[in-house]
Amino acid sequence: FCLMNYLGMDIATGSLFAGLVIGFGSLWLGKKVYCPMTVLYIPALLPMIPGKFAYNMVFSLIMCLQNVNDPDKLDKFMSMFFSNTLIASTVIFMLAVGATFPMFLFPHRAFSLTRH
Repeated sequence: FCLMNYLGMDIATGSLFAGLVIGFGSLWLGKKVYCPMTVLYIPALLPMIPGKFAYNMVFSLIMCLQNVNDPDKLDKFMSMFFSNTLIASTVIFMLAVGATFPMFLFPHRAFSLTRH
């Protein structure tokens, strides 16, 4: 939110940096509380899924199917569908990459979090 509103960054890059912060934070906190990274970063990532774009994607798909006989509306809703699909899937992919990157960067440390 801060990167997008104060620094003018796009939603995909902001989501990547947020995922990285969550990934490295779960790696650090997992060592402190002896908990796997997945238990910590999945609940942190869930509120960051772009619900507005996913809702608009489904809405535009339904409207596209209802306006099959009107070419102007069909083009409009088809364009909205692909735009919202691209944004939602890119943001979800960037969140997943950012959250799992620390696990691949430090594999020994990530898999030894629950051991003393």
